[in-house]
Amino acid sequence: MQLMKKIIISIIALLLISCGSEPNTIYVVTNAGADDYIRAAAAAVNDDGLEDADGNGVRVEVITLEAGEASVQLGELENPADLWIPDNSAWTDVANERGISGFNDCVSVAESPLVIGMWREVAGLLGYPGRELGWLDIGSLAADATAWDYYSGGQYGETLRLGHTHPGLSASGASTLLALVQSAESKTTPVTPEDIDQPIVRASVGAFESGVAWFSQDTETLGATMAERGSSYLGAGVMYESTVLAEGGGQLVPIYPFEGTFVATHPACVNDSGNTAGATAFRDWLRSEEGQMLAVTYGLRPVGSVDTSSLTAAGADLSQPAIVFGESSADSIFAVQELWQSARKPIHLAMILDTSGSMDGDRIDNMKAAAVEFVEQMADGDYLTLIEFYTNVDIKAQKARIGDERAVLIDMIQQMEAGGDTSLYDAIGRGGEILGDLNSADTANALVVLTDGEDTSSRRYDNDITLGNVASANNTTVFTIGYGRGADTGVLQDIALAANGQFFYGDEASIAAIYDELSAAFGGSVGIGR
Repeated sequence: MQLMKKIIISIIALLLISCGSEPNTIYVVTNAGADDYIRAAAAAVNDDGLEDADGNGVRVEVITLEAGEASVQLGELENPADLWIPDNSAWTDVANERGISGFNDCVSVAESPLVIGMWREVAGLLGYPGRELGWLDIGSLAADATAWDYYSGGQYGETLRLGHTHPGLSASGASTLLALVQSAESKTTPVTPEDIDQPIVRASVGAFESGVAWFSQDTETLGATMAERGSSYLGAGVMYESTVLAEGGGQLVPIYPFEGTFVATHPACVNDSGNTAGATAFRDWLRSEEGQMLAVTYGLRPVGSVDTSSLTAAGADLSQPAIVFGESSADSIFAVQELWQSARKPIHLAMILDTSGSMDGDRIDNMKAAAVEFVEQMADGDYLTLIEFYTNVDIKAQKARIGDERAVLIDMIQQMEAGGDTSLYDAIGRGGEILGDLNSADTANALVVLTDGEDTSSRRYDNDITLGNVASANNTTVFTIGYGRGADTGVLQDIALAANGQFFYGDEASIAAIYDELSAAFGGSVGIGR
């Protein structure tokens, strides 16, 4: 009897342990193009329960990193990734080159072709859908203001404004450049670094890049911002078909370039030193009928046999692309970074920093650290006009070439101290004047102003149409940062939006991230770049 009682107690204890056991957590790193889908899938399996092949419970946590970011940061994560979903498997080779290995078992969980997302009305002026359009067509229109005026009738600005993602951060950005190389070389098989170095390639990429107004951090941000800001902001942006379907609201159409394009296969790559059983179980769920149906709801093409009528209804042409380029090598991805830095238009940036008394303490320290990192990431061929403002406007440098003056400019920022009042309007006006006085067709103008307060001491300028005109003259794009609750956000928003720029709200915790985003927007050396 005593023995039976012990057996019963042991069985009950085992049952209690089993019922109370926590599932094993797996960490999934995904690119932004698949992010919504993967997060929805994680929520589904976490709610319903998922077991691996050994019967252990699995819980999924998702981290979003673009392929270029992940190729640098995967080895630095607090919780190592068990499953990595880049845009395509070539990025595992890029990661290997960066000393990050182990992601060898890769299987596609969804697909999406790289397209040129264009406003339906703009595409119609170019002959869409009756006329085929290609990568080189768009590049030619971006480089030739006369041709653009002929087609657009002057309705959509003096030039065709383009956007694509930063090729050092985002696989879609690198694929954009590689697609231009493929088109210029008339190749469908993977191009080599030698192909990338050809003069015709450099000319084609240079023509396309001459029209690029903004380098986004990821394709989802590009699509969302384009949809929010309208055709006056960007006429076209290179993004995934899934982004066009999700963000376009029927007003954006996916242009499938006739030369061909790349297709993101979103391979789920298991880390052979991680929780392989849990990672495999989640990947299997993604490829299940339920998982594939979920992929379709997020505008992705399935790799399994499920109903795709919703994609067609949303504007996808599932017979396209007619030509799919072969997956590039890591060497070509690295080579195209160098091509891009030489092909993109150099920036003349006016950096305007508030050093009034209210910036004292952590605010100015964090601002200086972020500004220094920004300057460190600028290309040698870029130019910086550096202005600090307090009671007065102090011009520290005018159109200094970064490659010649980087250390001096950084020292100027580090020596700044807080004190005095806030001459915000005069600082913005003076920055616009300098950009105008030193304007060149060989550079793109941008102005970035950070302030934590309202104007209190300007004498030359006021918040009126004159200030806006001076700031945005010479095709200058203006970005404004309201640092803390005391900033005049209304004024800063109005100035930025009038000049095709953006307004950011920041604090001590987020200011570094804002400058990182701005660095990407201007083509700084982030991700695997330079």
